[in-house]
Amino acid sequence: MAALPPIRNMNNQTNRNFGRGGRGQFGYNNGRGGGLLPHPGNFQPRQNFGHGRFSNVHQDERLVSYLKFTKSEETLSRKSIAFQEPGEVACYSRVEGGDVYFDDRSLRLFKRLISEEIGADLNEGFETFIAKRDLGSQGFGDLLASIRNKNIPLENIHFVTYRNNLNKILATAYIKHEPWEMGVHKRNGVVYLDVHKLPEKPQSHKDRQRCYWGYSFENLATEDSARIDGEGMHSIDANVEFCSVIKTKLGAHRIIMGAEMDCCDSTDDGRRFYVELKTSREVLDYNTEVYFEREKLLKFWIQSFLAGVPYIVVGFRDDNGRLVRTERLKTKEITHKVKTKNYWQGGVCLAFADEVLCWLYGTVKENEDYTLQFVAPFQRLELLQAPSCPEAITNHIQQLRADGPF
Repeated sequence: MAALPPIRNMNNQTNRNFGRGGRGQFGYNNGRGGGLLPHPGNFQPRQNFGHGRFSNVHQDERLVSYLKFTKSEETLSRKSIAFQEPGEVACYSRVEGGDVYFDDRSLRLFKRLISEEIGADLNEGFETFIAKRDLGSQGFGDLLASIRNKNIPLENIHFVTYRNNLNKILATAYIKHEPWEMGVHKRNGVVYLDVHKLPEKPQSHKDRQRCYWGYSFENLATEDSARIDGEGMHSIDANVEFCSVIKTKLGAHRIIMGAEMDCCDSTDDGRRFYVELKTSREVLDYNTEVYFEREKLLKFWIQSFLAGVPYIVVGFRDDNGRLVRTERLKTKEITHKVKTKNYWQGGVCLAFADEVLCWLYGTVKENEDYTLQFVAPFQRLELLQAPSCPEAITNHIQQLRADGPF
């Protein structure tokens, strides 16, 4: 696993002697500053958790099958589910204007001296912010196109999905109050999981600001040639993105997933690795510390673990959007940190996901379409018959057939 240089605290230092460094074939040279100190905490254990499987409940006409939570955390913790180290097999970039290229031109470089931005106003640039457009199944079509562009064989693949869908499944092992759904479509033995966005309540001005703070921190934490040259911050376009296409295996199921990456760094020998950027409200008291470690760290770990991202950098902000400190986390150390407090276990998330994928793959039928949902009263996963297949998947299958035997 690639590693950053030794960690040292930069939050109270002023160091202007840095530069972007040369960009090599595989990444970027170092020499842009040190890492960030971890932040310790003292918390109490979580109690009363359980989930499991099938029972008799009322069914509507669309319901095909359901998975009820009856297996306990203890039962799942005794299962040892293998997870293959993720490997990148393709990538693509979306640029301003929406065009997609099968390369890494939109991948940004992590700014090592992000601690120099302590005190920055994350509201800067809000008025010119270009929000993310809902591409529907078109986004999934771009992922499928990148797979075809690299001629990645799908004969032995069980699931093709965005990481977002797997995030939802793994997190449901512990988070039982957040609804979600996804499309499920089996073609030629491959189950395609399409992202579904649930309706959201109208956002207030403050809600939109809080959402923007995350994009603003990402902008501060990545190197920008215009900012370095003193031109100031340009408009942030949330539609510009870089997506890594990753192959892995969870239990018996081989998976190809697309995962948007915030930025990258490199080791001294030029090996590139990705860095996840997150924002969070500053931890001020016991209750906010418990919430951060019980729910936020769970989501941070799942997202980075699934894609093999070794480091997470968190920007903590106050309620006015002022950056107050930064912290670097090693993904592999997060589970050890929370295990002693009995908040959650990474192995339980994997075991739960393995149960779901086994049930799902064994239930869905070839050339049929479904919706997998988790909704109130949050007691089971429900698989419902769906009326159609997204055009992006249909076109993908047609192009595979046109290119030769599947």
